[in-house]
Amino acid sequence: MKVTRLLTLIAFVCICGFSSCQQEEEVVNKEEVSEQTLAQISKMGFSKQNVQRVEGGYLVEGDILLTQDQLQSQYDSKAVRVGEAEQYRTNNLVSVGYYGRTIRVAITTSLPSAYVAALDEAIRRYNAENLYIRFQRVSSNYEILFSKAPAGSSYLASAGFPSGGNPHNSVLVNSDYLGSNPGTNYLASILAHETGHCIGFRHTDYMDRSYSCGGAYTNEGASTVGAVLIPGTPAAQDPNSWMLACVGTGVNRPFNSNDRTALNYLY
Repeated sequence: MKVTRLLTLIAFVCICGFSSCQQEEEVVNKEEVSEQTLAQISKMGFSKQNVQRVEGGYLVEGDILLTQDQLQSQYDSKAVRVGEAEQYRTNNLVSVGYYGRTIRVAITTSLPSAYVAALDEAIRRYNAENLYIRFQRVSSNYEILFSKAPAGSSYLASAGFPSGGNPHNSVLVNSDYLGSNPGTNYLASILAHETGHCIGFRHTDYMDRSYSCGGAYTNEGASTVGAVLIPGTPAAQDPNSWMLACVGTGVNRPFNSNDRTALNYLY
C-alpha cells in the first residue's frame, strides 16, 4: 500500500568528524542559537544537540536544514512517536499524483566528473525499485541541484525536506573532503541518502544517532513533526539501511529489504 502523496519538508551522513546534509554558507557559533529556537527545533522532533546556524536556517542532526518558515509552522502530532529502530519519514512528502512523477536532477560542474557517475548510480538505484517516484538527470530545468559545498564546510553532505508537494531543491556535497574520486558506490550511497531526505525520509537511527555515528546516546523522543513510523519496517536495529545517519569511509549501502519496504510504502 502506498501512502497518499501530497505534502512535503529536509538531509544525512557523517564520517570522521564530518556530518552530512543541509543548505548553507557559513556555520555560525552554536552559542548564537537561542533557547527559544532550540525549543522549537525539539518540538518539531529534531535533536537540539550540535545545532548550527547557517545560511537559510539551522542545520540539525548533522545534515538537515530547517528553514525559519518551517520553524514557525504548526504541525499535526498524530502518528508521531518515540523512536525505536524502524524507518521514519517526515509529515510531508513529495506529491506524485495518480500516474507517478519523475523528479529532474542536475549536477554542477563545480563537482568533479566522478560525481556524475555516482549520481547516475544513485538514480539507477531508485529507478530500479519501480516506484511512483522516479529520477532523471538533466542539464537544465531541474528540481534538485547537486553542487559543491562552500569551502570550509563542516558537514559531509547536506539536504533538506520537501515542501509544497515538491522535493527539497538542493544537495550540497563536500568534495574538498571527499576528494575528486572517492569511489562510485560509496559516493552513490551518500547521494542516495541525501536524495532520501529531499523526498521526506528521516534517519533510520533517529532513535539513537550513536548507533551509526558513535558518541553519546541520543534519543530524540516524541515530537510534533518529523518522525512518523513507516509500517512494516523492523523494530530491531538495522545496520545496513541507506538512511542511517553516518557512514564509514568507502562503505557501499544499496537499498536493503527494509529500505525497499519503506520506499514502496511511501512511493
